[in-house]
Amino acid sequence: MPETKERPPEERTQKAGKWGVAHIFSSVNNTIVHITDITGAETISRVSGGMITNRDKDKGTPYPAILAAKRAAEEAMEKGIIGVHLRVRAPGGNKKTIPGQGAQPAIRSLIRAGLKIGRIEDVTPIPHDGTRKRGGRRGRRV
Repeated sequence: MPETKERPPEERTQKAGKWGVAHIFSSVNNTIVHITDITGAETISRVSGGMITNRDKDKGTPYPAILAAKRAAEEAMEKGIIGVHLRVRAPGGNKKTIPGQGAQPAIRSLIRAGLKIGRIEDVTPIPHDGTRKRGGRRGRRV
């Protein structure tokens, strides 16, 4: 019969926790941090830049995104989440396919809050010859 090896004490003290998915939607106007369980079915925490500031022009800026991600991470860690996989999304479709200025600070804030980061993927919707872009035939004239 093979001998069973006992784990070292430092491995025994590590607490096993749950992993989640952090959905970060970042546009020019707002940044939304939505943390769900690994299947994406149950919401654990959802905070947006608009919940942080009361000035509409500031919702999409980096500072409210940092505070929103920090608040979402604290709520998730209270509920037993130790790490998250990131899904970053821009408006997409026939709008901008590049995330707004709050996406990167939100990711950094999740790391600083103490969450482990798994996979990072871009889930921006890409159009496959959908509707026509706004602005008319000659484009937006400035």
